[in-house]
Amino acid sequence: MKKIPGTFTIVCYIIIAAAVLTWFVPGGEYARQLQMVDGMEKETVVEGSFHYVEPAPQTFSVFSALFKGFVDKADIIVFVLIVGGAFWILNSTKAIDKGVQAFVGFTQRCRTKKWLRGIDLDALVLAFITVMFSLFGAVFGMSEETIAFIVVFVPMAVSMGYDSITGVCISYLAAHVGFAGAMLNPFTIGIAQGIAGIPLFSGLGYRIFCWLVLTAIALVFILWYAARVRKDPRKSPVYGMDSYWRGRAVRGQEDPVEKTAVPTTLYVVFGLLATAQLYFAFKFPFSSIGLGTGFMQVCLFPVLTALFLLWGAFSCRKSVAAFNLQLLFFTVAYLVIGVLGYQWYVMEISTLFLVMGLSAGLAAGKSLDKVMNLFLEGVKDILVPAMVIGLASGIIFILQEGKVIDTMLHGVASAMTGLGETASTGVMYVFQTLLNVVMPSGSAKAALTMPIMSQFADLLHISRQTVVLAFQFGDGFTNMITPTSGILLGVLGVAKIPYALWFRWVWKFILLLVCVGFVLLLPTLYVPLAGF
Repeated sequence: MKKIPGTFTIVCYIIIAAAVLTWFVPGGEYARQLQMVDGMEKETVVEGSFHYVEPAPQTFSVFSALFKGFVDKADIIVFVLIVGGAFWILNSTKAIDKGVQAFVGFTQRCRTKKWLRGIDLDALVLAFITVMFSLFGAVFGMSEETIAFIVVFVPMAVSMGYDSITGVCISYLAAHVGFAGAMLNPFTIGIAQGIAGIPLFSGLGYRIFCWLVLTAIALVFILWYAARVRKDPRKSPVYGMDSYWRGRAVRGQEDPVEKTAVPTTLYVVFGLLATAQLYFAFKFPFSSIGLGTGFMQVCLFPVLTALFLLWGAFSCRKSVAAFNLQLLFFTVAYLVIGVLGYQWYVMEISTLFLVMGLSAGLAAGKSLDKVMNLFLEGVKDILVPAMVIGLASGIIFILQEGKVIDTMLHGVASAMTGLGETASTGVMYVFQTLLNVVMPSGSAKAALTMPIMSQFADLLHISRQTVVLAFQFGDGFTNMITPTSGILLGVLGVAKIPYALWFRWVWKFILLLVCVGFVLLLPTLYVPLAGF
């Protein structure tokens, strides 16, 4: 059997291919201008400003792609390293292992209940997590954050009799299906609608319908695959590779139930965290949670603080694992609040996870020196995925410095002249889908394509809302398969799934989503829809 190339090798091949492309595609550029979009300045394309420029074939720049990619994606790379180190500390306390064991034991006990025997409780758990992460992707554009959850859901899925692909699907894939069928995602819909000059988050009713359809398809697919693997684990394409995760599960099961005395440092950590939360509860009694164009004033910090104090009083007396699982729960809760209410991004989120990791290690009675060494071990473990993220970002630099991206956009825009509504919409959709392979950033792609595509929509008597929806689908689906996506490569690196194997497994599902996306575009052309 031919050996599958490593992810790093595949990305290197793509960088070389991108450099070769710059030798054959003419150089071209659009003029840019700064435009206010949703209260922020965005660089957009000036209509009719395309002009050919001196070509810039790339040669030795392929060797600097890694450096430039690291500089461009430094925030994401540091985020991955910090999260990897934080979870390594948390994992060293066996909190996640014991939590997964307790959950699996709970579901097994539930199966003995007569009234629950006909219900697949594990499938219900998978369904709940899938829908939740899809909603996160649809509402606030969860993407980078999914990397942090892989080390939770992959071992959980393997312990339940599934595989690592199932763990990736219920978190990463679900969030990105929601991202593609988003309703209120400010990073795609908000920017694209602002540049297109239509009301922000308009057409919400049909977008909710699209999200429901896409999430239902993803849910059926994930549950079908999970049931197939559970019935015969050897049918999993990662059965051999999952020995790492199965080994972790076995080691966790061999650990005796914690009987040791709770370290004094646990009470110290609990007191410090409680004090910090009381401070924020008094400073921010109400949080403005943004949903679309509206805001809700919610008393979140005081409620969470009260819950932390009550839960903590119980978990501190029980065990270190119980307390650290509580830490994980509240970390996720504050992550959601921070993103929705305070526009947190990777710096704030990585800081939150770092506090979680340090607190978990100190609460377990480990010395600060031991905690720091554990953190460094986690950073080393996650270093390869972080490097792949930087290298993948280098592909974009090759194409930009080769001045071929604008030429490709101009060629497609020119080809649409004279086409009918359906054909033009299809061409726009296909182009956005293919462009996402070389430009995974949704906000950058919106700034590049929306000024041109929205003008073509007016000439062809197509709703600008349709153009935004075509951009949204084209941006979202291929995020789950393109090797230029640092988030995808980071997720696969943490889950220890080779990119080539993931591609072979997921491409048919992505093709199905692309086809469904085109079908969902058609009603916007022929059926009166609110906001379209």
